[in-house]
Amino acid sequence: MRMRLMLLGGGNALGQALIRLGAEEDIGFLAPRPPEAGWDVASLTQLLDDTRPDALINLAYYFDWFQAEDVSKARLLAQEKSVERLAELCQHHEIRLLQPSSYRVFDGSRISAYSEKEEPVPLGVRGQALWRIEQRVRATCPRHVLLRFGWLLDESPDGRLGRFLLRAERDESITLADDRRGNPTLVDDAARVILAVLNQLDCQAPLWGTFHYGGQEATTSLALGQAVLSEARNVRSDLLESITAQAHAARPDAAEEPQHAVLACKKILHTFGVKPRAWRSGLPSLLDRYYRHV
Repeated sequence: MRMRLMLLGGGNALGQALIRLGAEEDIGFLAPRPPEAGWDVASLTQLLDDTRPDALINLAYYFDWFQAEDVSKARLLAQEKSVERLAELCQHHEIRLLQPSSYRVFDGSRISAYSEKEEPVPLGVRGQALWRIEQRVRATCPRHVLLRFGWLLDESPDGRLGRFLLRAERDESITLADDRRGNPTLVDDAARVILAVLNQLDCQAPLWGTFHYGGQEATTSLALGQAVLSEARNVRSDLLESITAQAHAARPDAAEEPQHAVLACKKILHTFGVKPRAWRSGLPSLLDRYYRHV
């Protein structure tokens, strides 16, 4: 890798997966420790003025955007301002910006898979913030890659997967939607995709724009939960026996979470040669990491 790579968010699950995978290919990252209060406009300005990397992967707010159960409007607003400043700095210093986004920018009303050409209509405050961030990045920093991911799963105890497994140990019953669909996407797979994009950019290929990626085989929330439970029982025997089906409309998060969140991944295949990987095959190693951490 000829580019000097800076990674914001090297301490979170996706940042750690990217560092692990990069090490296997002898690719290193500048991964500065964030200030105690987190990255903000002032600290980002100082950082990029001092370091001037060739490419920047912004995973600084990964947990809030992809794993947290809830994020306050004020917190998201501060993150928007920081990313806007980050995009300005990348444009000024001629730094390539790789910015993650999410299926949450869509409202879930489309039954077929969402392509990059579909107009975003986000439902909740998180989706709305991500859509505004996307628009600011596009307007400010032409040399960008926006990567929209599907349902990201990682080993963090308080993330999407961790909360489910804790409930499977503790609760007498769990309900999940049997008519809500998406692409489960394991954190190692997301890191693989980011690295594939960086390798192409390192070849000076001007492949800018917005791309979708989700794990192979779209499924329902209910079927995903059943698959996770089945695999987790190889490690833990004290888990809930079964999950109860519930309609998406009856779910407490129905106003925030898109019912249909399947992403079409043809563009990233044709542009970067990234083939979708089956999420089921990666569950054993993900769960092994999860149970080693808790």
